[in-house]
Amino acid sequence: MQVIEVTRFGGPDVLHLAERPEPQPTPDEVVVRVAAANVNPTDLGARMGQIPGAGPQPPFVLGWDLAGTVTAVGKNVRDLKTGQRVVGMIPWYTTQGTVGAYATSVAIRAEWLVPLPEGFDEALAATVPLNALTAQQALGLLQLPARASLLITGASGAVGSFAVQLAVRAGHRVAALAGRDDEEWVRSLGAEEVLSRSTDLSRIEPRPFVLDAVPLGEAALQAVRDGGAVVTTRPVPVAPAERHIRQEAVLIRADRAALESLVRDVARGVLKTRVARVLPLAQAAEAHRRAEAGGLHGKIVLAP
Repeated sequence: MQVIEVTRFGGPDVLHLAERPEPQPTPDEVVVRVAAANVNPTDLGARMGQIPGAGPQPPFVLGWDLAGTVTAVGKNVRDLKTGQRVVGMIPWYTTQGTVGAYATSVAIRAEWLVPLPEGFDEALAATVPLNALTAQQALGLLQLPARASLLITGASGAVGSFAVQLAVRAGHRVAALAGRDDEEWVRSLGAEEVLSRSTDLSRIEPRPFVLDAVPLGEAALQAVRDGGAVVTTRPVPVAPAERHIRQEAVLIRADRAALESLVRDVARGVLKTRVARVLPLAQAAEAHRRAEAGGLHGKIVLAP
């Protein structure tokens, strides 16, 4: 099979196509022929060696999200079968690049996968797992009361977009910070107030809750009411103690039931997601260059 390896830490040019033996499933695994692998910001950080702690050492394979078809099933797996289309997430912080979605085939635990609904596009499906689950779990950490008022940064991005939709669906009042020239997309997600990327958050009315999906860190803290709460997608500087702000960083956890529900909602059009561009696996370096350049309206997906 083919994989994209990080050969050393650095820019996109450290990504190289390599050959590896075809994977074989353990009793609790299935082998998936990958049709689509989502490119996430965490992939860019891992490529540059920006993983907290020791982190993996090159060579390793990137990629959390994938959609494809089951080609082999371990003897203990009962709920997936050969030929079935699936979508799921590799908890990359546990595999540390020994398994990654930037590959033509992967052997992964069946519990990380859910069935792909009939007719659901694989590239679109691959944008769901990490991003939608992160959004859902981040909102959970905020511990929102009924009809809460919250600010969501990075609302044009995948995590932020899902967070806006999930919060609105739960009945909350959402102010959303949109990306460049992407206000209409964020407005279509149901945000009550859409702020431009250039907004000075120190000059807006503070909210009791902030989901900082970028994260902006100190800039977002200025938009949190004293005594409020902020959840970020990675650790950021701590607010002064006298402000009594509760701060948490979301660390994604696999949740098969939640993922199946989220995937089903996207397939039905209840939740929206976007693909900006699909590129061949061999063009992973170009995919990273485009992702780093920013300004994308949707995700870049690799098609092995």
